[in-house]
Amino acid sequence: MTSQNLLVELFVEELPPKALKKLGDAFAGVLAEQLRALGLATAESVVTAYASPRRLAAHITQVWRKADDKAVQQKLMPVSVGLNAAGEAMPALLKKLQALGADVSDPVAAVAALKRAPDGKAEALFYDSLVTGATLDTGLQKALEEAMAKLPIPKVMSYQLETDCELPGWSSVNFVRPAHGLVALHGSTVVPVRVLGLKAGNFTHGHRFEAAVDPVVLSDADSYAVTMEIDGAVIASFAQRKAEIARQLADVAAELGGGVQPIEDDALLDEVTALVERPNVLVCEFEQEFLGVPQECLILTMKANQKYFPLLDAGGKLTNRFLVVSNISPEDASAVIGGNERVVRPRLADAKFFFDQDRKKTLASRVAGLDKVVYHNKLGSQGERAERVRAIARAIGHQLGGDALAAQADQAAQLAKSDLVTDMVGEFPELQGTMGRYYALNDGLSLDVADAIEDHYKPRFAGDELPRNLTGVVVALADKLETLVGMFGIGNLPTGDKDPFALRRHALGVIRMLVEKDLPLDLKALVAGAAPVFGEKITDATPALTDFIYDRLAGSLREQGYSAQEVDAVVSQKPQRLGDVARRLSAVRVFSALPEAPALAAANKRIGNILKKALEVDAHVSELLLKEPAEIALYAAMKDIVPAANAQFDAGDYAASLQTLAALRAPVDAFFDGVMVNAEELDLRLNRQGLLKSLHDAMNRVADLSRLVA
Repeated sequence: MTSQNLLVELFVEELPPKALKKLGDAFAGVLAEQLRALGLATAESVVTAYASPRRLAAHITQVWRKADDKAVQQKLMPVSVGLNAAGEAMPALLKKLQALGADVSDPVAAVAALKRAPDGKAEALFYDSLVTGATLDTGLQKALEEAMAKLPIPKVMSYQLETDCELPGWSSVNFVRPAHGLVALHGSTVVPVRVLGLKAGNFTHGHRFEAAVDPVVLSDADSYAVTMEIDGAVIASFAQRKAEIARQLADVAAELGGGVQPIEDDALLDEVTALVERPNVLVCEFEQEFLGVPQECLILTMKANQKYFPLLDAGGKLTNRFLVVSNISPEDASAVIGGNERVVRPRLADAKFFFDQDRKKTLASRVAGLDKVVYHNKLGSQGERAERVRAIARAIGHQLGGDALAAQADQAAQLAKSDLVTDMVGEFPELQGTMGRYYALNDGLSLDVADAIEDHYKPRFAGDELPRNLTGVVVALADKLETLVGMFGIGNLPTGDKDPFALRRHALGVIRMLVEKDLPLDLKALVAGAAPVFGEKITDATPALTDFIYDRLAGSLREQGYSAQEVDAVVSQKPQRLGDVARRLSAVRVFSALPEAPALAAANKRIGNILKKALEVDAHVSELLLKEPAEIALYAAMKDIVPAANAQFDAGDYAASLQTLAALRAPVDAFFDGVMVNAEELDLRLNRQGLLKSLHDAMNRVADLSRLVA
């Protein structure tokens, strides 16, 4: 029996655009997965997903009309349960066989057909049968129902079935949107499956207005994409349609000249791809006067509200032209262009009005309004929050730059949240910080303060840039620490799948600033210093929060390519200066390549175990109590090597410090070969433990070397 290719399409009303790509991929993926599980498709079967605003489809190669029969062996029960002492079948065994479809009219023959085999400590009975392979008719029905059940539908709607459907009357079904057609073709043969009250056929519908014929008849599974494009005026493939839109955007922009480029936004491109079936890019424009409004406002309203692509000049500045992706291609597009220009004008006028109104009041005059904005019922208003951020920022500013930086950070922190009560941010919350910078410059504040107001939210996401100046870094650190300390202080911690206050992102932001800016700040002191500004509102959760930050740090380092052992060795020491972490990791990597490294790491682990059992050990050594040659030699070597390694550590040369300590390998090996640490004499035992404690402290300043043991 030869295989043929399969095509399944569900024709529906307009699907939610932001979910379309996921719906298309899931529909095709689950169908293929189920067909493979039933033996109707192979691992080599190629799956192609199609998704347009009005259809979900899948093309799967190498699909069989019927799966092969399979020999199956089933464990029934232990022999002692299924057979009596005479070897005759017990009622429980016969009942089990009957349930499996076996012939039990002759119990002796039925037992003789069974197999005995060891199963753990006992012997069990096994039944061999031949399972008939699934047919495509039944298999595809099951796969289709499974695909429908597993679709990541954002919101289900219930609708009444059409009277001419397979299930007429008042029956209703639940789906993301009403479905009106089903295609299922195996080669050129219709597979008689049903779903959502629809019976599969070989025809569908194309573009609402531009299809050449209606309905669109499909001759076979492989002609789907071509037939839909020619007869249906639909590019069914999401990826192909997206590429076509991107091509048209670039080509139209190039025709305009002057180096203009459409704004790059992959999420917007995906959404627009999900809104059209036959894309046609057109050029529109708006009045020059609107360019006096900050371009972020205009860009946001065009992208978010209208799904337009603003055009930027060669310098990255917004022009008064934009691109529209139309779903129709009329000979005269002037009506489409004019309609879009009329639609966007009120949006831009609103933005201009908000901007003009907001500038009539200074940011400083808006600070009092933050007292009326609730931040959290246990932590107070945004006004209280701003005062806490100010206090933390002043303290960090003093540490990093004295009174001048502290004063600048204080001013920026005081005003940083003020734009929350402006009309523009009320309409476009995404512009908080951005509008604060514009209004600060309008008020005549310094560029450093204005930049810090915008940048205190940074980094907003993974890979985002850090604040551009030190004032911004200080305020951003203060803002994130205030959030982390406050939320941990009231027990509002992130769970496995929920983090409503983005505490993981805030922690990574703190880490990135401390690391990438190499700030001379101790993490524990930073966290502990932020707690008092909350007064009695919180419980001090400094230990839990610092552990949380170190966990985020470890995860981030592993994502950057460091091994789990390297990261564990460094982060387990909880270095307070996070700017040192990269140098420590580099030093550990260099040390690990030394021939002495494995032996020293193993010895370090052994020392740690000894000290753990000894509980509290004083790192003190009396030379008078050194008896054995090996311990005398180790102490002498440490007196030469450890001070040099410590000096290198204090100078920040961690790699050199570890390499210097590598010279201790031979005396350490000799010590463990020739010295009994837990001597019977108490003074000798304590002295040897003190020697090991001194060695352990010296070896683990850069990293916990015992974590490098494989």
